[in-house]
Amino acid sequence: MKHPSPSWLVPVLTILTLQTLASFMARLIPVMAPAMARDYGWDGSSIGYLAASHSLGGVVVLVAGSEVLRRTGGTRSLQVSLLAGALSLGMFYHPSVAMAIAACFIMGTSTGTANPAGSEVLQRFSPPGMRNLLFSIKQAGVPLGGMVVGVLLPFLIVLSSWQIALLICAVIVALPTALSWRLSEQLDGERAGRSPSRERTSWLESIKRCWLPLTSLTHNADLLRISIVGALFAIPQSCWFTFTAVYLVDRLHYSLSLAGLVYAVMQLGGVLGRIFLGWLADHLNSARLTLTVAAVFSALTTTLLGLTDTAWPLWAVLVLAFIAGGTAASWNGVQIAETARHSPPHLITETASGASLLVSAVNVLAPTLFALTVAAIGRYDLAFFVAGACALLVLVTLPRDGRPPN
Repeated sequence: MKHPSPSWLVPVLTILTLQTLASFMARLIPVMAPAMARDYGWDGSSIGYLAASHSLGGVVVLVAGSEVLRRTGGTRSLQVSLLAGALSLGMFYHPSVAMAIAACFIMGTSTGTANPAGSEVLQRFSPPGMRNLLFSIKQAGVPLGGMVVGVLLPFLIVLSSWQIALLICAVIVALPTALSWRLSEQLDGERAGRSPSRERTSWLESIKRCWLPLTSLTHNADLLRISIVGALFAIPQSCWFTFTAVYLVDRLHYSLSLAGLVYAVMQLGGVLGRIFLGWLADHLNSARLTLTVAAVFSALTTTLLGLTDTAWPLWAVLVLAFIAGGTAASWNGVQIAETARHSPPHLITETASGASLLVSAVNVLAPTLFALTVAAIGRYDLAFFVAGACALLVLVTLPRDGRPPN
């Protein structure tokens, strides 16, 4: 006799797939940047501006798009943004930094949509005793997408060219997104297909609603604190994600394939680390303790990355990257689940958007400041040291464990 699948299985797998595709697009540019920079004559640090533009696309969606997410449905909005991002990859064929920045902005809209969409769906479908784990499984799609990029993209570039590799990547994003199209009706429920004409709002009211994601975070002190925690964690994470491959090629003289391997190992650590930290938070019934451990290791690994040089053996760099992936890049699922737990049920979409907005704002500022620092003083180490120190601020910001206020 066949047993029916758990009610959460299809939602988790669908959201995980779409999250992975959004991450896949986000991680394309850091790995492909050395090849594009070589052909177009760009400076290596320009990747920071492309990463900032990508994050800015997410910020705009989170600020101005919360009403669209509410009316259209998060899953459908994420699907649309993924298809738009796949089409925008063609803009990289033009040797213009401005065109590349515009393409990154379009690609970034899927990143801005992914967390609110996933949080709203999983909060409805997740069993209470598995919430941290399922949110972390969903967030494992972020490093999973990066791992695929780190392994696949350098191989495709060596085998053909980065231009052909980019075309293949567009198909990889578009095809699964199209196949999942009909599932949005099931996951978004009554939100899907809601007509904006049914809820007419004034222009002034629409402007006010743009700020709702941020103002919703002030509903209670712990909700605001756990949202700030995500922003602090994002500083070292964004530096790892954005600059690892470029740093290894520019300063440690790794080949693109070897840098891609290190990047993939870091992402593998993120896949395993996110699932483990989600399980640990549920097992210990303590998100605070779990995030404290992640913060300490985030600070240590980011500082050590700044101390690496050509004398470091490959195995040591790989171990460092794996541990960083499991800590500096694995806090997300627990933090997002805690944000949803502290949120009023009717504001989960808005608070998820607001918390993601803080992280996305950091993802705009941190790579930009990092790139400016490297361009000004020619040193990566000091920039990594500062990023690592920011993770320690998490320790004094975390809210206490316990029942969220009503």
